[in-house]
Amino acid sequence: MPALTCFVDGAAALLHPPGYALAGDFTLPLPFTFSAAATITDDADATAVEDSNSIWSPSLSSKLFRIDGWGFPYFGVNAAGDISVRPHGSATMSHQEIDLLKVVKKASDPKCCGGLGLQLPLVVRFPDVLKDRLESIHAAFDGAIQLQGYESHYQGVYPVKCNQDRYIVEDIVEFGSSFRFGLEAGSKPELLLAMSCLCKGNREAFLVCNGFKDSEYISLALIARKLALNTVIVLEQEEELDMVVEISNKLCIRPVIGVRAKLKTKHSGHFGATSGDKEEYAAAVVHAVKYVCDRKNVKHPVICSESGRAIVSHHSILIFEASGASTNTAPSLSSIELQYLGEGLSEEALADYQNISAATLRGEYEACLLYTEQFKKRCVEEFKQGTLGIEQLAAVDGLCDLITETIGVKDPVKKYHVNLSVFTSVPDFWGINQLFPIVPIHRLDEKPTARGILSDLTCDSDGKIDKFIGGESSLPLHEMEGHGGGYYLGMFLGGSYEEALGGLHNLFGGPSVVRVLQSDGPHGFAVTRAVAGSSCADVLRVMQHEPQLMFETLKHRALEFCGQHDDDSVVNAGVLANSLAQSFDNMPYLVSSTTCCLNALTNNNGFYYCSGDDFSADTVSVATSVAGEDENWSY
Repeated sequence: MPALTCFVDGAAALLHPPGYALAGDFTLPLPFTFSAAATITDDADATAVEDSNSIWSPSLSSKLFRIDGWGFPYFGVNAAGDISVRPHGSATMSHQEIDLLKVVKKASDPKCCGGLGLQLPLVVRFPDVLKDRLESIHAAFDGAIQLQGYESHYQGVYPVKCNQDRYIVEDIVEFGSSFRFGLEAGSKPELLLAMSCLCKGNREAFLVCNGFKDSEYISLALIARKLALNTVIVLEQEEELDMVVEISNKLCIRPVIGVRAKLKTKHSGHFGATSGDKEEYAAAVVHAVKYVCDRKNVKHPVICSESGRAIVSHHSILIFEASGASTNTAPSLSSIELQYLGEGLSEEALADYQNISAATLRGEYEACLLYTEQFKKRCVEEFKQGTLGIEQLAAVDGLCDLITETIGVKDPVKKYHVNLSVFTSVPDFWGINQLFPIVPIHRLDEKPTARGILSDLTCDSDGKIDKFIGGESSLPLHEMEGHGGGYYLGMFLGGSYEEALGGLHNLFGGPSVVRVLQSDGPHGFAVTRAVAGSSCADVLRVMQHEPQLMFETLKHRALEFCGQHDDDSVVNAGVLANSLAQSFDNMPYLVSSTTCCLNALTNNNGFYYCSGDDFSADTVSVATSVAGEDENWSY
């Protein structure tokens, strides 16, 4: 560790003799240095230093990020150092593995380079993983039923509240049709979408109706039964029974009723208030039901479990990019700055300062840190009381940082700035401290030499991720300097709830989405659907604004202030208007310099769009705009 001339720079050390006096009634000690021996370390640090000399490999990255612990059998690290997806779980053959970085490049590269031109952040869905999860759950129960001689069968349901995305629900109904997999709804909109989707499913599949109900909800559920859907109305409270009986008599539809029972045993997770102890194994469930029924001579019933996270969590990955990294470094302090600091210190603060100096000269570095903390707190209090200036307080901060950094206890964690909104894309972390695996999706053949937390785009102090799996307060990451291209991170196991719960904090909308199937093509995958993320106009509409009128207002403003003098002014006004139009159509997230609206001023001789036709074709090829094709605002 480099030695530190802690209180003055090297030139000042030559100018002043030991015990030199500065202005005021105190004396600053001679500049002193901390040797490398002063660094406070532990066994973990020693191990880290030792490991830095070893050869790194993708397998070491897999262990470092605990990928086998949370991702098996669907995720791993390939020889290129990229995250690989095994779409069929343990049955995936080597040639069927999908390189996640290639999927991201396909989605985000410009169309002129063969990509889809989607902007990050990006959600990548793997329906093959969804299918494997369904088959695995059914196989576990089916095997337990056969092994224990259970005289009925299993058929599960998916609670659509976990993720109501149309294509996810349709995939679950299609993939689960052969083993009568159904849906669970907890509100009237969810009931309507479940009814519609199950029309294409197995007629024996359950449609479970949960949640508090009014007469309209109950009527819908009874109508679903009239439509030959296997509907079960689960009663939440006694009053609902009377409504079910009354409405079913009026409609002449015989209902099937269930009753919610709250288990006595609970676990300590975030959802402990609604479930019993753990995610029970299929064999334990089958054994318990069989044992109770056999004791009472009751016919074995159909076993139905509600599986949400277990089905959809693995199949969806959130990809986002780090745009840069920063760290707090201790500033250098000159003798002039220290003299200015010394002139404003109280006698108590000066005593703390002298204690710091004496402790370091004696080699008592832990005592030095205690005195440093005491010195800083005292100076902050003096600043609050108005007896210490802000410039002097800044010098105190720099001095204290310099001491802790040199002794070796200063936090080396960097802040990685990511193109993401935590509130929109990872709301469970912000709301209930739910942790998700976050891993770089490439460069895993390199040793991560930095540690960092993630800071999002929002102007909010809570817009960060500073807790990670394994009880870590920072994440092993790679240095960004000197490496071309982007640095891509993936958040895994977030396919359940995150999209449904995400809000519009700072008006950051939802991410772009691609649906990827394993194929026998040259890259091993095919993008079957691509949807651009919400535009600025989309999120403004949600909050009752009218983007078209907003654009017209701004366009007229541009003409009023930029188009009154000559032909060139009119052209400039048109350029500004087209730039504004593109801003409404872009996503709220950061864009690369090639697509930034400021570049509109130099494109196409000053005009952003070549023509309205070109713009329409370019947009609809990815996904139809929410606003419709008639809202291509060019000037």
